[in-house]
Amino acid sequence: MMMGQGFVVQGSNGEFPFLTSSERLEVVSRARQALPKDKLLLAGSGCESTQATVEMTVSMAQVGADAAMVVTPCYYRGRMSSAALIHHYTKVADLSPVPVVLYSVPANTGLDLPVDAVVTLSQHPNIVGIKDSGGDVTRIGLIVHKTRSQDFQVLAGSAGFLLASYAIGAVGGVCALANVLGSQVCQLERLCLTGQWEDAQKLQHRLIEPNTAVTRRFGIPGLKKTMDWFGYYGGPCRSPLQELSPAQEEALRLDFASNGWL
Repeated sequence: MMMGQGFVVQGSNGEFPFLTSSERLEVVSRARQALPKDKLLLAGSGCESTQATVEMTVSMAQVGADAAMVVTPCYYRGRMSSAALIHHYTKVADLSPVPVVLYSVPANTGLDLPVDAVVTLSQHPNIVGIKDSGGDVTRIGLIVHKTRSQDFQVLAGSAGFLLASYAIGAVGGVCALANVLGSQVCQLERLCLTGQWEDAQKLQHRLIEPNTAVTRRFGIPGLKKTMDWFGYYGGPCRSPLQELSPAQEEALRLDFASNGWL
């Protein structure tokens, strides 16, 4: 399965921990209905238990997901050894009717999917790649290197290190910033893939502050506010996430304006 251009729903910015199971499935179903047939739909199906993850993955496939993106279970992170994670993902991939993409997002889970576990899991015929949001380019390069003999695709998990990831062998990205600067993120990909590194570097530099603003700095409330500014619908966040204060909103605006986006 080549992960061409498409969409991810129920990733970290989909507020999935705050949604009921039926709401999570409805989001996938509605997205599938709205998307052209040739666009891939990746759906975040991760839950804390293996059984719940299998059930959610099967259900999401039934309502139209082309692949499942499965975040690391993390509530009992102290016990999430490589062995535990390999067992979890193997079980999910064995029973999933669609390909599985591993998802490591340590900023939210406090857990990095260990490289040795990724390498082992890359050998599973139904595990096709990883979204790595940690931002450690050394780690991304090592995963690319150690999985090079497998049909396994490494995706950058954020727009702030997209150029660096392409330079070291990643083949794509799943980026929160694409919700507001989608064409610019796609343009950065094109520049990297066609070897126009100087232009790519200039564009990458201008995306770093906006990307940090809608991820680490202001999170989902910041992303949704920016979507409203750019003519999309961001809307309110679910509690306990809070709206930005006026001062935070001003700082967010500056991160975009100072880079020429507003």
